[in-house]
Amino acid sequence: MRLIFAGTPEFAATALAALLRAGFDVPLVLTQPDRPAGRGMKLQASAVKELALQHGIALAQPRSLRLDGKYPEDAAAARQAMLDASADVMVVAAYGLILPQWVLDAPPLGCLNIHASLLPRWRGAAPIHRAIEAGDAETGITIMQMDAGLDTGAMLLMTREAIRPSDTTASLHDRLASLGGRMIVDALQAAPGALVAIQQPSEGVNYAHKIEKAEAQIDWTQAAVEIERRLRAFDPFPGGLAQLDGEPIKCWRGEVCAGQGAPGLVLSVDEHGVVVACGEQALRLTEMQRAGAKRLPAQAFLQARPIAAGARFKA
Repeated sequence: MRLIFAGTPEFAATALAALLRAGFDVPLVLTQPDRPAGRGMKLQASAVKELALQHGIALAQPRSLRLDGKYPEDAAAARQAMLDASADVMVVAAYGLILPQWVLDAPPLGCLNIHASLLPRWRGAAPIHRAIEAGDAETGITIMQMDAGLDTGAMLLMTREAIRPSDTTASLHDRLASLGGRMIVDALQAAPGALVAIQQPSEGVNYAHKIEKAEAQIDWTQAAVEIERRLRAFDPFPGGLAQLDGEPIKCWRGEVCAGQGAPGLVLSVDEHGVVVACGEQALRLTEMQRAGAKRLPAQAFLQARPIAAGARFKA
């Protein structure tokens, strides 16, 4: 079976690697254009591009796939590359571009998407983050037959994955990426008729909005359990941000504990962490970071930046 692969970040690269190990013929990869990154803002290739180059796979990096859009020449070149690939199916994982109808119709077997949620629980850009933030007990991977809607296609395969109390977006991402790679291989290797397309239910739909940097601001009037989940959901980006005596402090890890006081008030400080009052209960901050410095366990952080009981964190 010949397939076109469309994806951009590490999550997608894990799936592409699984497909290549399974022996699938991948004549073409679509991925986002190189983006500026790092302190020097140098152009950086996506994880998928780097893997494709390692395997000598042809690449297309259109800025858009809309033939009537802002970059019609990009879309036309991508369409020609897809025609030349003569693929049976297209596999999509965290690609980042909207697929117009002509793309969905191009491969004879259509386009299959690896989605990191138990659809329709979290449709959209950030299903892993939002599942942790919401306190979901489980998530998973859905292999979906794509249609013109946003993650609305029929479901072909679904596997559940428990969300552990200690999970961050980073740790859960890695497990789901591996699971997605195994599942797309299983889906493509399934015997004809073995997978039944099931329409998504109309109830239980939530939209997983893209994570914005502004969401890092900690609202200490929230319950400690909500703040703790947000810290895990926003690890590695954008973290939790608070101000202490005018200094920005990144908060990365916390533990819900007993305590009461004005939201943001530091109730106690010891080698185990900094206990901060919240809208309900308190949060013991156990991993923190100053601007331009490394993430540190609370004890090491406090050696460099002492905090005393009675200080007040602000959003």
